[in-house]
Amino acid sequence: MTAPPPRFEITEDQIEAVVTAFYARVRSHHLLGPVFAAHVTDWPAHEARIARFWKGAILFMPGYDGSPMMAHRRAGDVQGGHFPVWLGLFDDTLRRELDPLAAASWSALAHRIGKGLRLGVEDMGRTPGAAPVLR
Repeated sequence: MTAPPPRFEITEDQIEAVVTAFYARVRSHHLLGPVFAAHVTDWPAHEARIARFWKGAILFMPGYDGSPMMAHRRAGDVQGGHFPVWLGLFDDTLRRELDPLAAASWSALAHRIGKGLRLGVEDMGRTPGAAPVLR
């Protein structure tokens, strides 16, 4: 059985370059840096894991095991308001590292995933049966 074609044209090396550039910026970011620093002690291992996630999501490559939703919920200090900041920094990194079509395609995918993660994090601690916040 063959893997489906990639969601858009991009190489493994480009994915790794984006992940590396993004996390270099995250580490020095005034809001996101401390959140990540509280949980990531081995940056090369973290970046390799996230690159595997994106290779799976974009190139349909096996290798990532885990649940991004559970990781963000378990962290305990990730807030819904972090996601627009994360996505803004990620979008800027994509525009710096990739051609416009690949950057826009990856951005659209990241925003869909980010929306789900944000909603999952915001739902944590909400009273069962309470209406979700949809903004």
